Amino acid sequence: MSSSAPLHFQSVSRLSQMLAQNEISSVELVQTLLGRIKAYESLGAFLCVNEEVSMQQAKHADAQRAQGHFTPLTGIPIAHKDIFVTRDFPSTAGSKMLQGYMSPFDSTVVAKIAQAGMVTLGKVNCDEFAMGGSNENSAYMPVANPWDTARIPGGSSGGSAAAVAAGLTPVATGTDTGGSIRQPSAFTGITGIKPTYGRCSRYGMIAFASSLDQAGPMAHSAEDCAMLLQAMAGFDEHDATSINRPVDDYSKAIHSQREGATAAQPLKGLRIGLPKEFFGEGVAPGVVQTIRAALAEYEKLGAQLVDISLPLTKLTIPVYYIIAPAEASSNLSRFDGVRYGHRAPGNLNLEQMYERSRSEGFGPEVKRRIMIGTYVLSHGYYDAYYLKAQKLRRLIAQDFQNAFTQCDIIAGPIAPTIAWKRGEIIDDPVANYLTDIFTLPASLAGLPGMSVPAGFGESNMPVGLQLIGNYWQEGQLLHAAHAFQQATDWHSRHPEGF
Repeated sequence: MSSSAPLHFQSVSRLSQMLAQNEISSVELVQTLLGRIKAYESLGAFLCVNEEVSMQQAKHADAQRAQGHFTPLTGIPIAHKDIFVTRDFPSTAGSKMLQGYMSPFDSTVVAKIAQAGMVTLGKVNCDEFAMGGSNENSAYMPVANPWDTARIPGGSSGGSAAAVAAGLTPVATGTDTGGSIRQPSAFTGITGIKPTYGRCSRYGMIAFASSLDQAGPMAHSAEDCAMLLQAMAGFDEHDATSINRPVDDYSKAIHSQREGATAAQPLKGLRIGLPKEFFGEGVAPGVVQTIRAALAEYEKLGAQLVDISLPLTKLTIPVYYIIAPAEASSNLSRFDGVRYGHRAPGNLNLEQMYERSRSEGFGPEVKRRIMIGTYVLSHGYYDAYYLKAQKLRRLIAQDFQNAFTQCDIIAGPIAPTIAWKRGEIIDDPVANYLTDIFTLPASLAGLPGMSVPAGFGESNMPVGLQLIGNYWQEGQLLHAAHAFQQATDWHSRHPEGF
């Protein structure tokens, strides 16, 4: 990010320098961004702010810096997807079911980020219970894409993506179940990474599909994502799916030198696999052209392009839309109107209370997925659908391991098209689901993947390049993305009017 950019579009690394050199205080920075959040309420990006809490955190961060007790992230503002529970802000998961709910604790990711000294600006909008790819499924309001407010920003982390793209926050947290960090990052021209499943704690993340959900950072650049991921990642004894493995130094990995690399070719020797299934029919011409141009830039940087195949790609949609709804059906059974969440009013018996509370609290997409999930888990269908889908999931993961014998990372488009117009396919759930065809494989395999701004397609809308790595290779992905961003300026382009 250029140092000449407006304050609200400065990178995390640059803001960290400015704070360290007393060019600006955290209080001033937070005040500026809170003013922008209020000015651009019409985007629908933020569901909740609490100026008093944010300013208290900013003052504390400035005091810590003055005393010499700080990290590179101390005083940097951040917004949290409203799928992470927080003590000081309502946690709704974008649903009327949890309207006004105040958690008694912070999720582990939020707590880790707070320990690094970051300042929470507020909670950002998302598809209800993270179910959706357009952010039209929020119970409160849809989110608009800053590049064209008539279009969707992607989902379910659309609020996070729109907030970063519009300069309302320098960085945000997101979650990715089937592509919900990568797809909105691509549609709004920002950078986002889904780490290996188990790298970031799921404790305090309101669950959608427990074997798929994973937290990750969304920012303007790979360098900024590396800084935030460093703070977010790590083992958590409260999360049974958290992996007890040391966290790599991602900022160091970004600037590492490959063997045989030169200043002109920092990626010399890197093999990039191109799955033929990612470049077939159904991909918009503008998306293909943009991705091919980005790959040509990677060749200039010294990378070698290798043709590979992921033959089970076409099966990822039916596999995902059996496994994810099944887990959602189980996870969302806890919202019954008894312990917390929406309870239907009136003098009702237990069965009536369950039925009305869930009918009133859940939106159409959530109900659809609960019904699908309950069906595939029901007696007589479990073996035919759910068990078979899990077996295919293992084969999909094996596809990737076969591919990684031929390449180091895998590249392709994030989505077949640019962001579509709001309402265009809202009544066609199958069409919505098909847009996930390129992000689902890595999610099902539990692999790290990221979206890197690669240019613009039809209607001058952003297009993201997807990079997928092998398990625990987040550093390699971030290095490859950073090298590309050093040679291009797509990640530093901003929507007009913001």
